[in-house]
Amino acid sequence: MKRTTVVVSWSEGLKLRPAARLIRVARRFRSSITLRCGENVGDVHSIMSVVMLCATMGTAVSIEASGEDEELAILAVTKVFSVGDDEPE
Repeated sequence: MKRTTVVVSWSEGLKLRPAARLIRVARRFRSSITLRCGENVGDVHSIMSVVMLCATMGTAVSIEASGEDEELAILAVTKVFSVGDDEPE
């Protein structure tokens, strides 16, 4: 299992648009990918699960991946968090 922590930088927080970006990226990988925000855990393959984390701007989120391509999955999902509000994917 690989793990890293990122900070939500989107002004709207982790709402529908950034959650959709995360899901599009996560679908490329076979690994299980989860986000952890405080005590809440969300499956990155489920938009509702991600949105229900209620992660606001400035919140630390832990990304965990487990599987054959876990390292690449962590890098790709981390990159999504580095894209600003108005930047293309």
